[in-house]
Amino acid sequence: MPAATLLAAIDMQNVFAAADSPWRTPRFPDVIAPIRQLATAFGADTVFTRFVAPAEPSGSWRPYYAQWTFALQPADAPLWNVVDELADLAVRTVSAPTFSKWRQLSAELAPGGRLVLCGVSTDCCVLSTALEAADAGAEVLVVEDACAGLDDNTHAKALEIMDLYAPLVRVVDLAEALAVAPGS
Repeated sequence: MPAATLLAAIDMQNVFAAADSPWRTPRFPDVIAPIRQLATAFGADTVFTRFVAPAEPSGSWRPYYAQWTFALQPADAPLWNVVDELADLAVRTVSAPTFSKWRQLSAELAPGGRLVLCGVSTDCCVLSTALEAADAGAEVLVVEDACAGLDDNTHAKALEIMDLYAPLVRVVDLAEALAVAPGS
């Protein structure tokens, strides 16, 4: 049954955490604890997303993967796994070869429901998911202190951009997000 309020932990994967990854998100370790807290509070109403490479890139993804050839690995490759620190909470997962995960998450959320977003990166997959979900009519909360961007500047800019979409998208802190968890 779709959730009225759903937590989506966006792309908390090895590829964004590993020190030697070209896609490393420097503040990734800083969001592990807040995301654990959120996922524990939301329980069964939590979905972890995974960005994965397509089997065969097409369209504008061809030059993208020409630039990032290391990422052309199958969906079961270790780089795409949810990090060990959160794997025990990643009971429900959805995967997509796109920045936005809204299409996959929409089936998990009741019509007109609330989507709470955390994860990485604020300036790419979180932003893309938030805007597409808002366009589809979901209420979107982005947990600023449970997201990390490519760097502090782009993280802040992405939050500012999403805040421009209020009241469709609201940037909230961890306490506000925990207050909307089921059973709170």
